Amino acid sequence: MSEEYLAHSAKNEYPPQSYADHVNGTIEKALHEAKKMAEYCVRDEGQIENIVRFAAEYHDLGKLNGKNQKVLHESGEQNHHLPVNHADAGAAFIKREGNAAMYSLVLTYSHHQGLPNLNEEENRSEAACFRTNEQAARYATDMELDHLIQIHRSLIPKKWIHTQEYYEGDLPVFLRMVFSCLVDADHSDTAGVYGQIPKGEKIPELLPKLRLAALDNYVKGLQKKGKSRRNELRMEMYEACRNCISKDGIVSHDGPVGSGKTTAVMAFQLRQAIEKDARHIFVVLPYTNIITQSVEIYREALVLPGENPEEVVAEVHSKADFQSNDTRYLNTLWKAPIIVTTAVAFFETLSSNRTGTLRRLHELPGSIIFVDEAHASLPLKLIPLAWHWMKVLEEEWSCSWILASGSLVRFWELPELVGKETKPIPELVSGNLRRALLGYEKSRIQFCWNPVFQSREKLIDWVMEGPGPRLLIMNTIQKAAVIADDIRKKYGREKVEHLSTALLPGDRAKTIETVKRRLEDQEDTDWILVATSCVEAGVDFSFRTGFREMFSLLSLLQAAGRVNRNGRFEDAQMWSFRMQDDKMMGLNNGVAASVDVLEKYFRRKCEITPELSTTAILDELKEGASLKKVIQELQEAENSGDFPKVEKEFCVIESDTITVIIYTPLAEQVKRGYGNWRDIQKYSVSIRRDRKNKWQIRQIAEDLYQWTLPYDPFLGYMAGVLKQEELKYGFLEI
Repeated sequence: MSEEYLAHSAKNEYPPQSYADHVNGTIEKALHEAKKMAEYCVRDEGQIENIVRFAAEYHDLGKLNGKNQKVLHESGEQNHHLPVNHADAGAAFIKREGNAAMYSLVLTYSHHQGLPNLNEEENRSEAACFRTNEQAARYATDMELDHLIQIHRSLIPKKWIHTQEYYEGDLPVFLRMVFSCLVDADHSDTAGVYGQIPKGEKIPELLPKLRLAALDNYVKGLQKKGKSRRNELRMEMYEACRNCISKDGIVSHDGPVGSGKTTAVMAFQLRQAIEKDARHIFVVLPYTNIITQSVEIYREALVLPGENPEEVVAEVHSKADFQSNDTRYLNTLWKAPIIVTTAVAFFETLSSNRTGTLRRLHELPGSIIFVDEAHASLPLKLIPLAWHWMKVLEEEWSCSWILASGSLVRFWELPELVGKETKPIPELVSGNLRRALLGYEKSRIQFCWNPVFQSREKLIDWVMEGPGPRLLIMNTIQKAAVIADDIRKKYGREKVEHLSTALLPGDRAKTIETVKRRLEDQEDTDWILVATSCVEAGVDFSFRTGFREMFSLLSLLQAAGRVNRNGRFEDAQMWSFRMQDDKMMGLNNGVAASVDVLEKYFRRKCEITPELSTTAILDELKEGASLKKVIQELQEAENSGDFPKVEKEFCVIESDTITVIIYTPLAEQVKRGYGNWRDIQKYSVSIRRDRKNKWQIRQIAEDLYQWTLPYDPFLGYMAGVLKQEELKYGFLEI
């Protein structure tokens, strides 16, 4: 009887799930997603459903093993570890099909451990290829395989014919796509058994015609708030983007600061969605803190009467992916019609080999994707591979891209960066309108350089002497917190605000609102915002004077967009400086080449303009001796199907981080197997893994942690770190 064979144990108040129910549920869900995805695959001829169906049927075959069944019949609060590798039996059976089922074999073999190194697998012995490493375990599985199939057939009668598998396009991207359909179906079916999917949740449709009409009304309302030449240009920009119908799969847009890019590009995306019958709209932003601001605009402008704003415009802050059976239900998925996310979350999904991360990828085909500040979203070494994925997704998966850059960096035209496969990309708006908008940039700000290395004390006195309100951007979270705390102690709390990803999203949003309110008060000028690079793009701030610890030319140009934004002052300045070594401040050695290039421009008295950006990229390539080697190795790893290496090396932010929950009640919920990804996003931060022990971070699940030190809405989790150092040493030492 089917109920005698289980796929999942009883857990908490939930009963066990039978093997037949899970396999049938996974098949049904996987085929549902595969069919939707296949509509947008230019090269598919029925193979996607064929591959996914075969893998879904046999992915859990090994759970029928007697030892596994004994464990599965035990109940408890946590999932039990199965003594026998349950993916190996399915892989062994599919291998009998030979090359005719190679892709299904990869999916079944990988559905828990993640996609492997294909060359490494194929270079193993015939017996070990795409099988468990343990020879004795393989032998045991082979001995009982016919018996397992006999049980399986009694529970899941075969009703279809598997055909030869093939794909003539980019294989690594294809395998990630079909793998996504399988693992999402597997995880979703399991989450449903344990009550971890909200009941009655209905995903709204994109409805681009209706949302475009709503956006038109929203923009008209903005126009009524004031007339100026700049506002007229913004409206021209909006109309140009709204009325553009492009047959090109990739277009560029170099609208400068304050040109209304947020609404204008969305209008173009909606128009493209109408023409191309798109599934989703993605907005990919460089930094987490600007997501909330953009989401608020989109929800106000695009949500229709009676809709839930959170279901229409999904706010995805980070790539917090969970792999364990107990926490994978918390993963963020790309099911909303409009997804606003970070470059980290988006591009590290494309690069991943992990099940928890990749389960969202199958939603991407057929989408309209806007990557804001495309040149600044990724380190130089990652741009060539990201560009390759963009082209594959355009040519094979019906995706359309808008690459925006206020700094005129057209990396796709640089053979030094992307190789011989350069590609001209049309501009979204006309040359005359672009030149009119860029005209404001020439005289808006003066770039200055202080060649004297600054101590902490000299820095805070110097910046506080400048005309206010002032903006100070430091290179790391730690530096920003230390300097903000120094200013608070010397000048008073009312003189300083602090913004970084050390704060919870809600506290960042409150700080942004406070900063906006203070900036609007023309009498309130004697204060400073100390921040990290998270304010450099997409935040509608306009300070009187700016200070930027030296990083790169592109970063400096981005930061300058937060100073004299509306051209109100004739003598606004943006200062660059470097810091002395300080035991509290730490080092950021990864930026040395970029800093050297920028300092060279200042010493040569070069004019700092957006037009210099392309030169800066080429100079950084020359300065970074190992950069070309890293680019080549990463591309070779992708081409050969070395999925683990691509996952490891394609890091948008160079740090291994963990997700740490700040809010204690939520941590307690997660311990008991409850919670949801939106709450995780609201009440957690990302912290470097190597600080886990030093900062007393407590592990509460396989891939989730809890903060135990003090936290406050001014310094965020850095309040606890600084306090810890004071108690330990009697002075601050980090």
